[in-house]
Amino acid sequence: MLRRDLWRLRGQVLAISLVVACAVASYVAMQSTYRSLLLSRDDYYARYRFAEVFARFKRAPEQLTDEIRRIPGVAAVQTRVVADVILDVPGLREPATGRLVSIPERRGPILNDLCLRQGRYPEAGRSGEVLASEAFATANRLRPGARIGAVINGRWQELQVVGVALSPEYVYEVRGGGSLFPDNKRFGVLWMGRGALAPAYNMEGAFNDLALTLSRGASEAEVIDAVDRLLAPYGSLGAYGRDEQLSSRFLSDEIAQNRISATYVPAIFLAIVAFLLHMVLSRLVAMQRNQIGLLKAFGYSSGTIGRHYLKLACCAVSGGALAGIAAGWYLGLRLTMLYRDFYRFPLLRYEAGPDVAAIALGITFAAALAGAWVAARQAIALPPAEAMRPELPAVFRSGLFELSGLARISSSNVRMIIRNIGRRPGKACLSMAGIACAVAILVIGQFFYDSIDRMIRIQFETLQREDVTITFTDPRSSKARQEVAKLPAVLRSETFRSVPVRMISGHRVKRTEITGLEPDGDLRRPTGSDLHPVRPQLEGMVLGTALASVLEVSPGDLVTVEVQEGARPVFQVPVALLVDEAIGLSAYMDSDALNRLLDEGNSVSGAFLAVDPKGADHLYTLLKRTPAVSGVAIRETMLASVRKLIAESLTITTSVLMVFSCIIASGMVYNGVRISLSERGHELASLRVLGFTHREVSWVLLGEQAFLTCSAIPFGWGLGYALSAYLAGRMSTELYRMPLVINSGSYAFSFLVVALAALLSGLMVYGRIRRLDLVAVLKTRE
Repeated sequence: MLRRDLWRLRGQVLAISLVVACAVASYVAMQSTYRSLLLSRDDYYARYRFAEVFARFKRAPEQLTDEIRRIPGVAAVQTRVVADVILDVPGLREPATGRLVSIPERRGPILNDLCLRQGRYPEAGRSGEVLASEAFATANRLRPGARIGAVINGRWQELQVVGVALSPEYVYEVRGGGSLFPDNKRFGVLWMGRGALAPAYNMEGAFNDLALTLSRGASEAEVIDAVDRLLAPYGSLGAYGRDEQLSSRFLSDEIAQNRISATYVPAIFLAIVAFLLHMVLSRLVAMQRNQIGLLKAFGYSSGTIGRHYLKLACCAVSGGALAGIAAGWYLGLRLTMLYRDFYRFPLLRYEAGPDVAAIALGITFAAALAGAWVAARQAIALPPAEAMRPELPAVFRSGLFELSGLARISSSNVRMIIRNIGRRPGKACLSMAGIACAVAILVIGQFFYDSIDRMIRIQFETLQREDVTITFTDPRSSKARQEVAKLPAVLRSETFRSVPVRMISGHRVKRTEITGLEPDGDLRRPTGSDLHPVRPQLEGMVLGTALASVLEVSPGDLVTVEVQEGARPVFQVPVALLVDEAIGLSAYMDSDALNRLLDEGNSVSGAFLAVDPKGADHLYTLLKRTPAVSGVAIRETMLASVRKLIAESLTITTSVLMVFSCIIASGMVYNGVRISLSERGHELASLRVLGFTHREVSWVLLGEQAFLTCSAIPFGWGLGYALSAYLAGRMSTELYRMPLVINSGSYAFSFLVVALAALLSGLMVYGRIRRLDLVAVLKTRE
């Protein structure tokens, strides 16, 4: 009986198996990718002694190291010299930014230790030898022996790359300071012997960067407070933990998002599996009433019959589950290998243990049994005598359709469709719910594309309108405005002032920076997810909604601002406006108002430039050798890098999700049509006997399915929007938020996929209607 039912339902079982394979594959792939990232990160951090607390400052004497070591809870201390410089990389027309980090002259165990991938360690006494970060070296094809130019503390120097290395401090290699996307071609880390780097910055017997680890059970907050007190006289920007270290934060957010994806996306798919099995088996029990009654009359127990339907459900999903495990293992491997281009590990291990497959099978069979349980209970509850009687015919009454007069002007086919839906509203609602779920899955898949596209448009088309951003080594006087405006190929320039601060509101504290913009500036404009720019206010700050949420403030509230540089003033500033930015924790002020609060004149930290493309090369050549400039960012190259990153990272994941979504949508629609055909075979055969043509009979069935599909699509859009909003909230972090944007094209795509699935399913069912055996179908067992 089990084999017979499986064969008779082979089309629906195949559709269910495909949906199950999608669900299991998504779970195995996402769960194994999540585990691989998590284990690789933890192993890397432990083996290479990644620090737990960090601090940057102007200059502190080496004697301070002993006092830092005596802080309760400090286990190990590493002092360094760190500086950002402009690089002239062979073959690169634009200037690049390098971060010089000192390392001990003799190699030994250190915090944030290096994994040497190529070449050798710099030799003591050789001032021009450096190790290059692997991402930077790969992007620029730098091998041991390559030479690059650098402006180090105002002096031009040629550096020789003697090796390529990795560091746990730069798993995700970005500069920071508002730049959150990697541009490995134009930003890299260079490690140089401390004996060579310290004299170049007058740091003999001093340091400007600190990393330390904590002893077991130590309080990170207490250690950070103690470090801040010691470093305050030396221009400290404030110590912070791993949770605010940019590379670690990005990696942690990625792992957290993988965990969310590995939980919610498969859960949605498995819920659809349970729903499909419920529909198929519930209607199968209704059609097999007579057989169930005969079996009970011949002595089969209710438990035996109930177990039959539970076994049928398990058999229906077992093939799909096994196929999903194999597909998920392969997809997980591809996704994990994809992360090698964005997160630099010495070894990115793929972890897909047998427990992942076991959990996937357990969840799948649990979903199958949950979907089949109602059908099994129906079979168990049927008394033999009642089950062997034909089901009572439906009672027809005049409804809204008849009372409105529409029935009189409608064809007989339309009347049969509307009356059948009205006669079985529960089943119609279940069919619509299934199709709505399929539409929702398609909408969610498109949402990720739309959201990231909107994020890029906000950042690079509306917020960043400049061609080039230059950052000075130190704040400059107002004379820098005129000097920047006179640079070759500069069509327009706007200066800005960027100040590191601690913002305090009640017990809530956040480290960030305030950017002072020119009041009439047009090259950099705070912009929300609605793409409407706002102007910096003469009085008060413009805060990003994410920062305002962290501080729990709204327009009109006062925020205490502690400046972390210079004279370190403290003042209170009202919140003037909120802007819903997608990236970072932003705060903006009018540059003149900010300078008044700082009491430092019209100082500037850098400038935004609109550049004539014809003279851009001349400008880049000049900037490569300008001592006052520590960083150059070019919008077009950053945008190209981001688009390449998005294309490489999302093409596989989103394409797989879309394929899964299309399979699920097709499976839902096909099952709905096939179940309806099975239920109404007797009616359709009767219509054929009464003289209806094949086309007229098909229209009765397929027209009803078309009506239900079209009615379900708007509900699917609403459900997809709601689920997208939930996922956007769950996957958003302080570093970036996913705008809730679903374009009209995404809704159209979901409509086309479901419509195509319905059309193909209809064609398949139409062929079965033409082959109906009227004699066999019309037989009634009494």
